[in-house]
Amino acid sequence: MAKITSINGRLIYNSRGSKALEVDVVSDNQYLGRSCAPSGASVGKYEAVSFPNDQPEESLRFLDEISKKIIGYESDDLKFIDEVIKSVDGTADYSKIGGSLAYAITIATMESASKAVNKQLFQLIGDQNEYRFPLPLGNILGGGAHAGPGTPDIQEILICATGSKTIRDAIETNFAVHKELQKVIEKVDPTFTNGKGDEGGWAPKCKNEKALEFCVTACENLGYTLGKEVSLGVDFASSTQWNEEKGKYVYERAGFENTPEKQIEFVTGIIKKYKIIYAEDAVHEEAFEDMAELTAKFPDTLIVGDDLTVTNKNILKKAIEQKSCNAAILKVNQAGSLYDALEFAKLASSNNIKLITSHRSGESIDSQISHIGIGTNSKMLKIGVVGGERVAKINELIRISEHDLIQGVMEI
Repeated sequence: MAKITSINGRLIYNSRGSKALEVDVVSDNQYLGRSCAPSGASVGKYEAVSFPNDQPEESLRFLDEISKKIIGYESDDLKFIDEVIKSVDGTADYSKIGGSLAYAITIATMESASKAVNKQLFQLIGDQNEYRFPLPLGNILGGGAHAGPGTPDIQEILICATGSKTIRDAIETNFAVHKELQKVIEKVDPTFTNGKGDEGGWAPKCKNEKALEFCVTACENLGYTLGKEVSLGVDFASSTQWNEEKGKYVYERAGFENTPEKQIEFVTGIIKKYKIIYAEDAVHEEAFEDMAELTAKFPDTLIVGDDLTVTNKNILKKAIEQKSCNAAILKVNQAGSLYDALEFAKLASSNNIKLITSHRSGESIDSQISHIGIGTNSKMLKIGVVGGERVAKINELIRISEHDLIQGVMEI
């Protein structure tokens, strides 16, 4: 196997104009792997620390120390590389070196390794007999931490072409709904400035229910039936509403508060009324029992842990024991290293927890998560709909489809 011959890093900028860490790994002096770590706006309490003391420059200082210990070793030995990184860091959450450094090194080495053996990255990530495309899941209307004042408290309303049989049809359906939604909003609000949130979803001034109604109208205008050709999803990002002192969810923009019991009623009403197929972080990140209640109540809906499980194998074990979700987000940078994320994926899959591989709100134009979604047998790939950093992932799915290695699209 090819051996690592050089490693270099630099600070570049993500889709929000914030500093991001990018690493180049070269094997056998010719096979370049490159990866830039993303960042989130609504960050789980227990996810990996991106940078020590929020200083990207401090992370970069550790690159030489790690490089000296892995140069000369095989680029596909992900476990060894992970062990070296952990030996330098020595913390449980990468607070010394920063999870962004672990992310960038481990993904760049695997990309370099895939090029050395002339294989697709997803083939090295998941050694499977059969691969399928995850269904693209895209943000069409944004609020919360991803958009400004006046937008809904709910962070994301999402579209998924659940009736599509090909990846191109699924992608084009998502684009169509996004475009139609603009027209729906403009008809109601002629002063709408076409503003978008961090992930490309429209960001109109409206309350939560009105936002959901806009999305339903857009789907119906195109002749789609909810639950058939398309389905809606919601990322409630409820930890951003949770007020620990009050013991309530505070919806400041909509002007109401929910007790934990009322929050479950609130979420239940939305799932039923809008035939929601995907409900993410419907309660706050430590409400395992409340999530379990929703999971039992809606076995045919993906009740998804993101802040709840933060791509952490030990926390996922707790969620499995308490039956707190039937699906979980996989974000490599939440875990830190790719090895950690893949261990999380194995545990989820072996316990029938469906995986959704996801981008972050602060993204680069890298497309490796498209491969990670395929390689981990994820049901969905949450990558947005529009924006250069989102379309980069979508276009990679089209390129992959040309290789005839994948047998159709996932069914939910």
